[in-house]
This record gives sequence, structure tokens and C-alpha cells, in this order.
Amino acid sequence: MLRVAVVGSGPSGCYTAQSLVQLDSEVHVDVLDRLPCPYGLVRYGVAPDHEKIKSLQGNLRTVLEHERVRFLGGVRIGPGGLSGARLRELYHAVVYCVGAATDRHLGIPGEELPGSWSATEFVSWYSAHPDAAVDGFVRGARSAVVIGVGNVAVDVARMLARGPAELSPTDMPQAALSALAASRVTDIHMAGRRGPSQARFTTKELRELGAMPETDVRADPAELAQDPAYLDPSGLPAAQRRNVEVLRDWTRTPATGAPRRIRLRFFLRPVALLPDGGRVGAVRFERTRPDGQGGVTGTGRYEDVEAQLVLRSVGYRGVPLEGLPFDAATGTVPHLAGRVLREGVVAPGEYVAGWIKRGPTGVIGTNRPCAKETVLSLLEDADVIVRKEIPADPPAVLRAEGIDPVEWSGWQAIERAEARLGASLGRGVVKLPDWESLLTAARGTAS
Repeated sequence: MLRVAVVGSGPSGCYTAQSLVQLDSEVHVDVLDRLPCPYGLVRYGVAPDHEKIKSLQGNLRTVLEHERVRFLGGVRIGPGGLSGARLRELYHAVVYCVGAATDRHLGIPGEELPGSWSATEFVSWYSAHPDAAVDGFVRGARSAVVIGVGNVAVDVARMLARGPAELSPTDMPQAALSALAASRVTDIHMAGRRGPSQARFTTKELRELGAMPETDVRADPAELAQDPAYLDPSGLPAAQRRNVEVLRDWTRTPATGAPRRIRLRFFLRPVALLPDGGRVGAVRFERTRPDGQGGVTGTGRYEDVEAQLVLRSVGYRGVPLEGLPFDAATGTVPHLAGRVLREGVVAPGEYVAGWIKRGPTGVIGTNRPCAKETVLSLLEDADVIVRKEIPADPPAVLRAEGIDPVEWSGWQAIERAEARLGASLGRGVVKLPDWESLLTAARGTAS
């Protein structure tokens, strides 16, 4: 019997577990997660108003409820928890599906000013991640700048413009809902250093901005026209052509005088965040222009955009894991078809899948073939790695060593507690926002 530990219960971890049990009728999988809740970024990264995408939790749930799969939450791998070396002693193989846990930085003056946050921090807050920063994002802000033109940037811009009537039916934590309901942010600028044909958002996300009530969405025709592919989109892939069509529509639609405004800006490169009274007060951008090779070059002309809130959405990045090799240039673990490489040599029994394997690219579905490739490598190695002697019941060993995993029944108790909280607030399910309330519910000590 092959016993495999999968570290991480997001899409890549669940798809890895799914491939394992589908391709080998004898394998048993324990899916470990640092959090007491499963589903990774589907729970803690997908915007609360995206019910269709969030419904993917049902598919991941089916995997975790498989008879040969166990969920073990609340298990930290690394400093302060279970060492990677000890984990490898408990299982024949370990697959690390830990994603990209931090955000990229701009590396410009003023980036650390109060009022400047990564979009990841903002998303974690409105998604009730138990590690989220304390409230204070929108307090005192009238104008916000979102740096980046990908789907996450669109998400955070949309959350800033949503009204309480639209957010109340979601599972957003009550504190975030109350703060956004009281927000005085009326102007939201979303800026990218390149042109509209190179933006990373999908057309569906883009159109959602224009469908929001009480919000005008504008794009500057002069900025758009700097992009040759905007002027002649015939050579663009279909998705980019659709984006161009949406942006063109917005240049032709007259403003309605709505109380909130979103402006999509292009060919603006942030060079500094400017202080005002000890916190961020504006973003200084340098105007750029196409360099003819797919990039941009600076023009030496600058524009300051007022902002008491700046959200940096310029990508995720993987972080080193204790005991594993790490490529700092790519933010990934070196591998060969998912097999971890130590100084260029395959390390038997150690594997990676998802963003820590390939970098933060693709959509949720991209994790399926990525996971399958890794699983096929693992199963090819099975005759070798299964020879290692391991304990018959790894969770029992964990408990004996002072680690008490949150099993599936504990997660179900959290779900019931979140349903009760929502009912008490006259809402649907409302997420528990902190470690104490999650663990209290999981351990069955909630009232």
C-alpha cells in the first residue's frame, strides 16, 4: 500500500489527490494544510461575489471525501510545526502543492508607507483569511489606485466599488462588509505600465466592471490609441480582441454622474508613492510608450494621481520551503516532471505540483494536467519508494508528537458554525475570520 502526503488543499493539492486515487487503486492520500479549512485560494482568493467560481469547492469536496483520501488541517510544515524531514519519514512520498505564498514588490520609494498594501493582503482581509491584516484599508480614503491590470486587480477594484446590498448576500466576513459599506472611496484608478492589448484580465472580468450599479467606468481614448494593436486588433488572439472591444465601448459611453468612478489607465509606470501627513497621498507615474518589441520605455513625463489607498497587484511569488531546494530567480522548486531535483539529481519520494512547481501561471483548471504529470512521475517511482518503512497510521504519530490535526469532521463543524453565524446576522453563510473562532468551532467547543 502506497501512502502519500499532499501538502496543500487548494486546487493543485486536490487534483493531485484525485489523480493518485484514480490512477492507483491501492494508494492512500493524506492532504495536509496549515489552515483548518480546505480549498486554498478557492476559499481565500476568489472574490466573494464570484459564486460560480466559488462553487468549485463542491468538486474539491468530492475529492477530499473519497474513501482513500483524508483531510488533515491545522498542520504546519516547517518552522514551528512538523519538519519536512519528519514528514518524509511518515509517508512513502510527499507532494508539495503550496502555491505562491507572497506577492511581488514594486521596489519604488514610498512602497512601505501606511495606506500602501499588496492586493493579496486586501483579498485576504475581505476573504476572512485568519492571517489577514487588521481592518483599516479603506479608512479615510477617498481615492484609490490599483497597480496592475490582471484579474486580481479587477477583483479588488470591483470590491471597492460594490455597495453593501451587493456584498451582503456573499460570505464576506461581517467586519469587512461593514468597513466597505462605510467606505468613502469614490474614485478608483487601475493602472498598467503597458497597453490594453497586453493586459492580463479576462473579458468576463472586464465586463463585470461595466455592469455594476452606481459606477461609471472610463478609459482614456488617447492612452488606448498609443497601443498599435488597439488601433488594429486583427492580429490579436480572440480574448484580447474582445477586451479591446469592451474598452472601445467604454470610450463611447457617456458618463452618467454615478457616485463612484473606475478609470482604467494604461502606459503608466509607478516610480514612487508620495507621502501626505505620514501616509500615502499620491502615486507618481512615469508615462511610457511602446518600444516596438513588446515592452515599453519611459518618456520622462510624469503624472501624480491622488490616492489614500494603494493596492499593488503585480503578481504572486513562491517562497522557500524548509528542507527543499529553491530557485530564487523563478520562485519555484527545481524539478523534473514534478520530481524534486537536489543539485540536479532526482530526490526519490519528493514531488511538487501547482504554482510552486511552474510559477503563478494559468487558471484553476491548469492545475489538472500539472498535477497529473507529477502523479505519473510518482507512480513510475512507486516500486522504489514503497520499500521505505513507514508508520501504519501517520495521524496517530502526529498526535503522539503534540500535533492534533483538524480532520474532515472538524471542517464540517466549521461549516455549521459559519451557517449559524450567517443566520444570526440575517445573511447567508458568513466566514469565521480568525484562528480562535475557526479552531473553537473545529474542536466542537463552540456554543
